Amino acid sequence: MIVKPIQVKAINQYSIWLRFADNAEGQVDLSHLVNKPVFKNWSNPDFFDKVYIDAETFAIAWDENIELCPDNLYLKITGQTFEQWKTNPYSHATS
Repeated sequence: MIVKPIQVKAINQYSIWLRFADNAEGQVDLSHLVNKPVFKNWSNPDFFDKVYIDAETFAIAWDENIELCPDNLYLKITGQTFEQWKTNPYSHATS
């Protein structure tokens, strides 16, 4: 895992806001996933608003069927590729 997500909330239909343990934060638009069958429950705003961080895997989840990888979302928020992240000497530091 790149950086653990520590906070998530739905900010409007098909967008979430995330904060990570290194204080990186931002909004991610997920509307490009809406037409995929697994995400059909997102059409219900009450369902979409129930986004949470899975305590065991740290995935961004809505239920046991819909989970997103926090690493990809972190890279999207920070505007990095995985290759850029792994070559940053500070990216692997721990407290």
